[in-house]
Amino acid sequence: MTFAEKIRSNKFVVTAEVGPPKGTNIKDVLHHIELLKGKVDALNVTDNQSAVMRICSLAGSKLIVDAGAEPILQMTCRDRNRIGLQSDLLGAAILGIKNVLCMTGDHVSAGDHKNAKPVYDVESVQLLQIVDSLNKGRDMSGNELQGATDFFQGAVVTPEANPLEPQLMKFEKKVKAGANFFQTQAIYDMAKFKEFMKFARKYPVKILAGFVVLKSAGMANFLNNFVPGIKVPQELIDELKAAPKGTALETGMNITARHIRELMDEKICDGVHIMAIGMEDKVPLILQKAGL
Repeated sequence: MTFAEKIRSNKFVVTAEVGPPKGTNIKDVLHHIELLKGKVDALNVTDNQSAVMRICSLAGSKLIVDAGAEPILQMTCRDRNRIGLQSDLLGAAILGIKNVLCMTGDHVSAGDHKNAKPVYDVESVQLLQIVDSLNKGRDMSGNELQGATDFFQGAVVTPEANPLEPQLMKFEKKVKAGANFFQTQAIYDMAKFKEFMKFARKYPVKILAGFVVLKSAGMANFLNNFVPGIKVPQELIDELKAAPKGTALETGMNITARHIRELMDEKICDGVHIMAIGMEDKVPLILQKAGL
């Protein structure tokens, strides 16, 4: 079964993330693909994440296809205009890539080429509309294609944003634009996420809860202070602080596994998305701890 077939069949799916390297040495990314293949249902490939230049997500996705796994091509609007985006999507289709995650993308001021010119010819809702149009055999201008695409398109949402209302409005627009599934920004407040899911369940889309493993109380405080849309509850920070010396990461992994199990047992959402950020080797252990 493909990722789309699995999630549509109401299987609790698991996706994870691999970050392409900044350079041509792909030894580590190939290792991570092999490590996660068969343990997750699909692998996201980031698109110059945080506006830091790396190998393109299209090439990374092709590596996953060649390895016998299924990629989710992340595509942002920051670096390409509508011609470039559509061209890359057609290229992805003929390379056997079936899933695409449509994102607006972090501004270049966040990355390592601060003098770069951001494009943003379109934004995430329009990109979803573009994918939907390509699936129907026409480009953004209405021109007929010599062969349509068949993408399973996804989008992102931030359930812990404050205020939340703009996110809910954007969520509705993305559903109308053709989004089939959503992967969320990292969540830590289970009660708040469950409230969001009451809203999300009104729509015919699948939701994967996003998780970033907390390595320490310091990391949790950093996220609270500097990353919009993320709020780590104080009780989790206290749990990390109380961890014996040298075991904070283990505690963070246990927290993630506990939350995944809770969502799965209570059938709150349709799956989880684990953003390991340099700790891809920990993903199988987290899944094992969660009973997956």
